[in-house]
Amino acid sequence: MSLLFDARNRGAKVNRKTWTQELVMFLLNNLRQMVASLGNMWRTPSASFMTIAVLGLSLTLPATLHVLVKNVQNVSSSFDNASEISLFIKQEVSAKDSRNLLARINLYPEVQSTEYISAEQGMAEFKALSGFGKALNYLDSNPLPAVVLVRPTASHSAPEAAQVLLEKLQQEREVALGKLDIEWLQRLNSIVQLLQESVYTLGLLLLCAVVLIIGNTIRLSIMNKREEIEVMKLVGATEGFIQRPFLYTGIWYGFFGGFMAFLVLEVMLWWLDTAITRVAASYDNDFVLQGLTFGEFGYLMLTAIGLGFCGSMISVRRYVSQIEPEML
Repeated sequence: MSLLFDARNRGAKVNRKTWTQELVMFLLNNLRQMVASLGNMWRTPSASFMTIAVLGLSLTLPATLHVLVKNVQNVSSSFDNASEISLFIKQEVSAKDSRNLLARINLYPEVQSTEYISAEQGMAEFKALSGFGKALNYLDSNPLPAVVLVRPTASHSAPEAAQVLLEKLQQEREVALGKLDIEWLQRLNSIVQLLQESVYTLGLLLLCAVVLIIGNTIRLSIMNKREEIEVMKLVGATEGFIQRPFLYTGIWYGFFGGFMAFLVLEVMLWWLDTAITRVAASYDNDFVLQGLTFGEFGYLMLTAIGLGFCGSMISVRRYVSQIEPEML
């Protein structure tokens, strides 16, 4: 008897699976269910495509708003770097004293570069641009002062830092007046911030809508397979085994919906690129519309897949557990 039991025990030890084998079987089962869920979507192409199209269009709007905010921020940041201070020199200051002032200003750590415009250069530019060239010839003297254009460094181009630099430069004895037209820049920054917060709010609402759409689609799929789920529970299938195909279906919906959103966005940018380039050229600007980077594309896909998983998880946890086989 002992030999018999020893043989059985040795057989049991031989048939016992290691943790690596169990892991491999778990991964294979998940892969099989993932491919099977994709096959189920393929067998209903019309319904699957309509769901993917709705998800793709729902994800396109927040992605488009993100690209819009990014391009507006690029434009506003270029304005920030181009902030410039105009210093009007007193009429009685000589050219030598103006050059000394220019040398002192260049020593400021907040200043990137300077440009000196004499009174004569200013009058010549005014005659060329104003259209009153002949009338200005009758002036007895040049009423325009010399001007020093000061360009702050990148760290001092912000409105607050530029205002502090302006007050410091106005203390120079040769300076009659300093000008920093920065109110429009502050308004632009406020508009950009408002637009960014609005995008986040609308994006959050649309992402919630995506979760609800996927959740409702998975719920309908669960209801259609109610009898199949009851049979699986009767033969002893675990909850995880029953739920995984529906979870993978939600992930597939999110994946294809995110990819469709990317394609629609790229087509829209391609369609608008010519018009935007033409408008920018009319303002002597070489602005180029920026789309999604590779990292932003990956973030879009991960977000779409995560939303698909969350929507399917909500429906699976609620409805699969409610289905129980009827005992006769």
